[in-house]
Amino acid sequence: MNALSLQTQQTRKIRTQPGFIAALDQSGGSTPKALAAYGVPAGAFKNDEEMFALVHQMRTRIMTSPGFNGDRILGAILFEGTMELEVEGRPTADYLWGAKRVVPFLKIDKGLAEAHDGVQLMKPMPGLAALLQRANAKRIYGTKMRSVIQQANATGIHAVVAQQFEVAAQILAAGLMPIVEPEVDIHCPDKAQAEDELKAALQQALAGLSAGQQLMLKLTLPSRDDLYAELTRDPRVLKVVALSGGYSRADGNALLARNHGVVASFSRALVEGLSAPQSDEAFDSELDAAIQGIYEASLT
Repeated sequence: MNALSLQTQQTRKIRTQPGFIAALDQSGGSTPKALAAYGVPAGAFKNDEEMFALVHQMRTRIMTSPGFNGDRILGAILFEGTMELEVEGRPTADYLWGAKRVVPFLKIDKGLAEAHDGVQLMKPMPGLAALLQRANAKRIYGTKMRSVIQQANATGIHAVVAQQFEVAAQILAAGLMPIVEPEVDIHCPDKAQAEDELKAALQQALAGLSAGQQLMLKLTLPSRDDLYAELTRDPRVLKVVALSGGYSRADGNALLARNHGVVASFSRALVEGLSAPQSDEAFDSELDAAIQGIYEASLT
């Protein structure tokens, strides 16, 4: 199968098939919290190498679980280290698509800069070109990058969108599908106002794309239902996905179901209730129920 036909198949799946995206991309800063929630205390590892080995075991357990497959899951977002590792003897991205028919994405940002103008931009990514080359070699379909909006500050919000689209242009030029993620903090004091400002900035930036170009948007579940409905119908947007943003799975699913055309891209909400000591039967059952609930909320 050549790269073009693979990309075409994966694009068609993202565009047309019901389902959601699993975010399995915790990085250095968030990994200890993810492991602790999974029942692995900080004392279980001595250094980063051991920590990432443990989190890969957790991710492998999720990806190899019977309920984790392309019937209900469109794609999975991976941490850079996960892309370089294997699942059941196959490179992770090859396993996801080849064994599960789940489209592989890669988290590419290097974390957040200090807050300024009510937002946190992404830190510089000097190695981006090389990382995109590696992603292509590993048969990654697309990428994800996160900024955070903490206040309804028009200057900051427009800076976030400008930076996201500047990086998205590099990703598109490398032949990959960018997921633009300007997260609005769910504790933002003027969340609805920030979201209105963000929507306007996104629409303006989308208008600047070249003919035929598409990207994906990953947005916080909005305070006003169906705020992003226009974006779900925009031909320049392949898919609008929603982050859980700290909401519980139950609350995230309830909010998601009220936003038509938007599907989930949950991380913490997906793995809620999973733990290392669980038997495989209990683990698989818990994960299957979580996948089903998120899938159903993504159907509206």
